[in-house]
Amino acid sequence: MTDDTTSWDAIVVGGGLGGLTCAAYLAVAGRRVLVLEQHDRAGGNSHVFRRRRVYEFDVGVHYIGDCGPGGVVPAILSGLGAGDRVRFHELDPDGFDRIELPGLAVDVPAGWAAYRDRLHRALPGDRAGLDVFLGVCRAVAGERRGSLLAPGGLPGGDWTSGTAALREWGRRPLGELLDHCALSVRARTVLAAQSPNYGLGPGQATVSTHATVTDHYLRGAYYPVGGGQMLAAALVEVIEAHGGELRTRSRVARIDIAGRTVTGVTLADGRSPAAPLVVSNADYRRTVLELAGPGHFSANVVARTRDAAMALPFVTLYVGLDRELPPRREANLWWYDTDDVESLYRELEEGRPAGRVRSLFISFSSLKSPGGHRICPPGHANFQLMTLCPRGYAPWGVTRGPAEGGRYRRDAAYLARKAQLTEAMLRAGERAIGPFRDHITHLEPATPLSQERYTLSTGGTPYGLARWGAPGARPNTATGVTGLHVVGQSTRYGSGVAGVMTGGVMCAAGILGRALMPEVYGGAVLGDPGLLPVRGAGWDPLAVSLGRRGGR
Repeated sequence: MTDDTTSWDAIVVGGGLGGLTCAAYLAVAGRRVLVLEQHDRAGGNSHVFRRRRVYEFDVGVHYIGDCGPGGVVPAILSGLGAGDRVRFHELDPDGFDRIELPGLAVDVPAGWAAYRDRLHRALPGDRAGLDVFLGVCRAVAGERRGSLLAPGGLPGGDWTSGTAALREWGRRPLGELLDHCALSVRARTVLAAQSPNYGLGPGQATVSTHATVTDHYLRGAYYPVGGGQMLAAALVEVIEAHGGELRTRSRVARIDIAGRTVTGVTLADGRSPAAPLVVSNADYRRTVLELAGPGHFSANVVARTRDAAMALPFVTLYVGLDRELPPRREANLWWYDTDDVESLYRELEEGRPAGRVRSLFISFSSLKSPGGHRICPPGHANFQLMTLCPRGYAPWGVTRGPAEGGRYRRDAAYLARKAQLTEAMLRAGERAIGPFRDHITHLEPATPLSQERYTLSTGGTPYGLARWGAPGARPNTATGVTGLHVVGQSTRYGSGVAGVMTGGVMCAAGILGRALMPEVYGGAVLGDPGLLPVRGAGWDPLAVSLGRRGGR
């Protein structure tokens, strides 16, 4: 079966923020772009879902850094002519995150100087080591950001080894820097408490990863007004306004390649749209080993990809209450029942018993969006409890994941383990924020298998690759196959909202041969705001994220 006669300049496989950002920049550059998304909405990890017609839950957007004046994400949107389409609410700059260990609480403020002062007060015995640690991290983050925004720069170079601090520390494990600074166990835990933001412990995360993520939030923490779906919807509007198209419920079965040159894709239903350019926002391992096939890549790329380790996955509880939370700040809570975070990561690597939860990330949506008409009804609360869990299917009593057709949702062993972990997370949650169970009106657990079902990510992690060959190495957006590029959580530009959106811009820059990031960061507007649709009173980002065709 062939597709319609529409001529496409580019096909983007997957409608996550990386793919949508790349598609949008190609579209405003005049390319005719088709985005194919296997789920019923675009957005990937920025997706929201609604329950009982009164609650809206964010899947992956709990806060975003660097969204103030001079921020990278606003610059990316502004470069498309959509800078006014997403507003950002700044979380309390005196404490956007709260870290709680036994006997110690630290409110994390915006700004490196304020962060240093807060840590000095909390950990007076570690002052000298903290200064060394923060100095290295600030230098590494500054050099990495500078290389991204440097005028005239195009993607493709090794940006983790080009300057002094990056050369010395960028690819070394975070644990080595903690050792070098002779920090106490408690100080190591405070510094690494937010490491679930990238899904790796100090033994696996590089200094560059930790420094970049820390700097990202210290530039100010924000929440998109209206939730994470606002980002996807704005990008879809740009794509469609500039002649592109989004088709949801359109799963790609194969990327078509002839003679090491892309020719298009084949969908699961047999349709085969053609294009000389394909950008895969699908899971990187699946792109190389399944969609394209290993025969089209170098032996080194295939070996790295087969042997790659994924970042740790999450279990999330989405909670609705029929009362408001007791008075508290809007800050996210990083709760630990130990002051040794590295022991928790060792347990995760070994396979932690499902009935024990020793750490939680808690995001309070109804505090970040007070009065949000879709978040929850007046007088109710909406929040999420999240905890990292071991890799693999064995902890869930199954042998295959949903991406390979594995059935798990009614499996007795899976349901028993999910119930056990749900109970453990509720117990831990009440230890962290006080009793709330008697007021639960909606409770919905999501496991790594849920994540894999919706995003087809290997192992159900939202963070992509943890290891790909050499320490700190990650794929570039070019692949060595003519016309085939990749974006998303596994590329060298990092995970999270800002990482994948940046990667999307850099991928488009490489395709177009144009230094897009410095241009748009400097204020260039490449899209035409006048083409964007007027948003009426009933405008809904979820409806927009269906695409104009409302699916295929």
